[in-house]
Amino acid sequence: MAMPSTFSIVARDAESGDLGVAVQSKFPAVGAVVPWARADVGAVATQALANASYGPRGLAYLHRGHTAGETVDWLVSRDQGRDHRQVGVVDGHGRAAAYTGAACLAWAGHAFGDGYACQGNILASEAVVGAMSVAFEGARGEPLAHRLLRALEAGQAVGGDRRGQQSASLLVVRAGGGYGGTSDRMVDLRVDDHRTPIQELRRLLAVHELLLGRTRSQDELPLEGERLAAVQEALTRLGHWDGAAESGWFAALLRWVGVENLEERTVTAERIDRLVYEHLLQQAADR
Repeated sequence: MAMPSTFSIVARDAESGDLGVAVQSKFPAVGAVVPWARADVGAVATQALANASYGPRGLAYLHRGHTAGETVDWLVSRDQGRDHRQVGVVDGHGRAAAYTGAACLAWAGHAFGDGYACQGNILASEAVVGAMSVAFEGARGEPLAHRLLRALEAGQAVGGDRRGQQSASLLVVRAGGGYGGTSDRMVDLRVDDHRTPIQELRRLLAVHELLLGRTRSQDELPLEGERLAAVQEALTRLGHWDGAAESGWFAALLRWVGVENLEERTVTAERIDRLVYEHLLQQAADR
């Protein structure tokens, strides 16, 4: 399977332990082939003339305790098509490695840093992976999903792939970090066919964080006084509460939260997530 004009980053966040992959390609549905990750184990990006088996096999090899470098060596040494392959790997300790086959189309190559590897083929120039590295390192302190996306944006800004844009993907894993704590896939977003897929991925990340993000302690607001009155007024305007029973407003609020898929965020009779509060008031204002 040809995977032209692809650039990606695999990384581990040292503070959270999150692992992830971000990728853009002039190829449809790149997220179905390139990115692979397993919580606490590692992440793999397989591209160029992509060998999709590198993903599951690489993660299994990492799970057995091998380093990123050992995993890359093991994968390519057993592949007769290795000259046409490109792969980046980061392990659960943040060690990164990559390989670019001699027959990958120029410009093709990779760059390393603390806890990450950037790689690409058929790129505008070597500056693409360099810009990705600078952007990723410069975004320390931000959530891994944002750092990965900044790397893609920076790579695109200096030319990206030579054939243009078509699809992009963002994958971040953390043990129990997914919906309801029952999945490790904390962020799993794909843009399969779009004129500006990285820009669309940025929009989707904002939607994801509103609906599936979890409340930070600094974003919990007391639900009392004018704020409580504003919530009750908004529920009434939206038709969720008729004001007949004083205690009925909270049941109405919970129903609205469920309809809007905001149940991952803090909503009690005493406190409310800032984004939930703002979203409720905005819906009421738009009515």
